Amino acid sequence: MSYRGLILDFAGVVTTPIGESARAWCASEGLPADAWRRMLEDDPAGRALYVELELGRMEQAEWNARTAALMGVAGENLMGRAHSGVRAVAEMVELVQQARSAGVVTALLSNSYGFDPYHPYESTGVWNLFDVRVISGIEGLAKPDPAIYQRTLERMGLAGSDCIFVDDHRQNLAPAEALGITTVLADGPGTAARVAQLLGLDPVESSPATRV
Repeated sequence: MSYRGLILDFAGVVTTPIGESARAWCASEGLPADAWRRMLEDDPAGRALYVELELGRMEQAEWNARTAALMGVAGENLMGRAHSGVRAVAEMVELVQQARSAGVVTALLSNSYGFDPYHPYESTGVWNLFDVRVISGIEGLAKPDPAIYQRTLERMGLAGSDCIFVDDHRQNLAPAEALGITTVLADGPGTAARVAQLLGLDPVESSPATRV
């Protein structure tokens, strides 16, 4: 099958996993290693704030201050500090560049982290890699809402069956599959090579993650 579109998630796909950076930040703050994850995923108040950020109903600066207060840490650029170790993955960057050169429409589909004072997409150097960018905080929709996948296809001008979508969370793949999109779970260093093979591109070799 010949694919015409490639849709990629951001953290854990185009970049190294946020968890690695967050655990290092927690250690530097004297917090338990899983404090960041628990605040964003398990703590009801923390989770509620994060949903507001993802959907663009709260600016990052306010989120920084309010989440920092819950965690008992300084609020200045909290998101940027916790994400300071996140880097673009060289083979994924190469994959996107190869795909665009081959005429494949590329899209970044990401749940938002806010943009100011820390712009994760620009800080990792991936913002301008893509033809289309669909970010939940701008759209007011977040994965796994099926509407954000449909919106991505519309912006790309393609049908679901034309596209491949890569994400590192299984729950985000099912809505894409329902639209006829071929999905790939990002589960290790070989992900870029598998996607390159599906697209009929030159082999992409795994290498250490680097900032681009």
